[in-house]
Amino acid sequence: MIVWLAHLAITAALLMFVGSLVKGIEVKSSGSALLAALALGLVNAVVRPLMILLVLPLTVLTFGLFLWVVNALMLRLAASLVPGVQIEGFGAAMWGSLLLTVFNIAVALLLGGMTLPLL
Repeated sequence: MIVWLAHLAITAALLMFVGSLVKGIEVKSSGSALLAALALGLVNAVVRPLMILLVLPLTVLTFGLFLWVVNALMLRLAASLVPGVQIEGFGAAMWGSLLLTVFNIAVALLLGGMTLPLL
């Protein structure tokens, strides 16, 4: 439970950070960021596996790069579920998902044994 709460808090902080870096992503408050992190976790647990299965041929053809598009779609879906988070345009979602993935990897490496979901 503690690890899950840590994941939630770290993801919320990273969402706020990414929102400050990417034009077109707005996170209005830390409460909105926490709700968005929770929504992102739920979307990644339920919708993302189905999307990955559906787009598997395209993912193979692009050597896995299409997963970046899937991640951006999951970020936009999570943002659409939370009132205080807005993502304007698909380009912002693409850059936001890329930065969120990179920062999640960096945090996981810094914390050592603690693994974080990649988006």
